[in-house]
Amino acid sequence: MMVRTGLVGTGYAAKKRAEAVLADGRAELVAIAGQSPERTHLLAQTYHAQAETDWQTLVSRVDLDLIIVATRNNLHGLITRKALMTGKHVVVEYPLSLEVSEARDLVQLANAQGKLLHVEHIELLSGIHQTIKEAVADIGIPCYGRYASFKGEQPAPQKWSYDAQQFGFPLIGALSRVQRLLDLFGPVETVRCSNQYWAENGQPIPLSQATAGYSAVLCSAYLTFETGLVMDLVYGKGACLWSRERVFDVHGTQGRLVVEPHGGSVISEEGQRTLTVGSRRGLFAKDMAMVLDTLEQGTPLYIAPETSITALVVAEAARRSVQSQQVINVQAI
Repeated sequence: MMVRTGLVGTGYAAKKRAEAVLADGRAELVAIAGQSPERTHLLAQTYHAQAETDWQTLVSRVDLDLIIVATRNNLHGLITRKALMTGKHVVVEYPLSLEVSEARDLVQLANAQGKLLHVEHIELLSGIHQTIKEAVADIGIPCYGRYASFKGEQPAPQKWSYDAQQFGFPLIGALSRVQRLLDLFGPVETVRCSNQYWAENGQPIPLSQATAGYSAVLCSAYLTFETGLVMDLVYGKGACLWSRERVFDVHGTQGRLVVEPHGGSVISEEGQRTLTVGSRRGLFAKDMAMVLDTLEQGTPLYIAPETSITALVVAEAARRSVQSQQVINVQAI
């Protein structure tokens, strides 16, 4: 069965998705829609697909089986809903929605329609995640950790990922960080969070006034897991930050695990053991192949949409903590 596919988006993830579809002989990229007509036509020409005027027209086409949603975050829920209602399977980049209630409704809609809804979390397929997952057992019971990622950009780019309304609350827009932690350590019990946006002139922007673009953001969440583990999750990007780094550092009863993009180590009483981190290449293609396996053979995917919603709930707890300046119980959401 040839899976006839429509793609919404023209950015980096959309291009990787287009390449993944073309690389698998079981799918055909039929049409593309994006925010910019120029970029849409260029991408369609590059990948030998039809260019549609807008996403509404694309998802309404009767000749498509699957819609891939790889556009700005605030449109994910709306496009996914329309695609499901018109009888399409859907693959959507995280987050499924910026709102927990809408995300839950979409899972129910997919089940009612009998259609596949896959929320992409390729970070779980990466070599670095597999390295962490295998090595974390060597440090005993995890007690405290810090997972920090910084992406300094001078100047900050003027695009949707630096817009509070389109990207969403930082840990919702960057949901992969939360999902990685849940996959490794299980449920989160409580969240305490602080968040700061900065304008282009370097002045801070209160969360209540962050309704448009910003030049930098720093979000820091303190997560308490049901196991007793406490984790500092820090996400920052933009003009106020002058480094590009990603560090995963966990202390346990029998040692410490430190992993960065190019390597890592386990430190214990026996000394230090060097870890080799696997490649991050080919993850979109791997994810796409798994989707097609599911459509053809019913093979379970590596993540269910309900699992992504669990991460979304934790990120929403962080947002509510910033608003209320209180510790939020995740089970209350």
